[in-house]
Amino acid sequence: MTAAADRDPVRVLVTGVGGGGLGEQLLYALRRAPRPYHLVGADVTPHSAGFPLADATCLLPFARESGYVDALLAAASAHDVQVVIPASEPELRAVADARGRFESAGLFVPIQPAPLLALCDDKARTHEALRAAGIECPRFVRIEQLTELDAVDFFPCVLKPLRGGSGSAHVALVQDARELRALAELGLAAAGPLCAEAYVGTPETEFTVGVLTDLDGVLVQSIALRRAILGGLSNRLRVPNRTGRAELGEVLAISSGVSQGEFADFPDVRAVAERAAAALGARGPLNVQCRVHEGRVVVFEVNPRFSGTTSLRAEVGFHEADWLIRHHVLGLSPARHMEVAHGVVVRGLRHVFYPSGGKA
Repeated sequence: MTAAADRDPVRVLVTGVGGGGLGEQLLYALRRAPRPYHLVGADVTPHSAGFPLADATCLLPFARESGYVDALLAAASAHDVQVVIPASEPELRAVADARGRFESAGLFVPIQPAPLLALCDDKARTHEALRAAGIECPRFVRIEQLTELDAVDFFPCVLKPLRGGSGSAHVALVQDARELRALAELGLAAAGPLCAEAYVGTPETEFTVGVLTDLDGVLVQSIALRRAILGGLSNRLRVPNRTGRAELGEVLAISSGVSQGEFADFPDVRAVAERAAAALGARGPLNVQCRVHEGRVVVFEVNPRFSGTTSLRAEVGFHEADWLIRHHVLGLSPARHMEVAHGVVVRGLRHVFYPSGGKA
């Protein structure tokens, strides 16, 4: 490959680019990459917050619709892209199930294998796999009916759907048995099977860790962000600690998933996350959520995809999607160490105006 060819923009289609979610973050990250990209943003709405970051745009049906994969393949062909990155979890599952069709069309899809996606979609199976590899996880109880609540003898705990990613609704912080029964009854009716997971650490000791492996399973690099989750934008739940457990701090909190905070080396945290990725057989981007509790790194969730912190990581020099494209699409041998700046990244809100043509 010539140097000129290496600088030709790779054409990438990113789905789910609205609403400040992962798709928009991927567009932002690729705009910050050290090489040029022609970016196509896809969404279900013409009023997408991510469209201004793209060179071209297209509309897709919802992933749950039967024609979704055909529509995505048609869009990829129409825009002559080389790479397709599904950004929402429903789209990720749909593309993983039809991965062979995308590969037959000559498209690079940087996602984890379907079996790993299925494993991490079930929190009980994820915990079992991590514990089998010697990785510490919080105490955990699977709840499919109210009679199983007696097994939950640890408080505070986090009550959440058994299946689905970190963006799931119906997440609750529970501090006693009375709250557990009331919230579990509501959660089982609304979301199906639940799990109770022991609340560990403090809000100041929570980390989100990106572990990047190539699609052959070889570790590239990891990066850790110590989250600042007590602010309004980054906080899903925040309540006074009524349990009497002073080691957990005065405030109990759960992150909203809108991460911000400090990038630094954090070698002990990254080492555990790398072990978790290896134990699960990661091949591609993967994100580990953990806290430090009594000096130990405790993993409480694994998301086998690019993270909502992808744009923050690009800000400090960690270019995940770009690395995979250089390696797997362009056939280059990028260094397996990206120079990452240390410091604090904070987030705010922005808006996009789509005029209707009328005036008041």
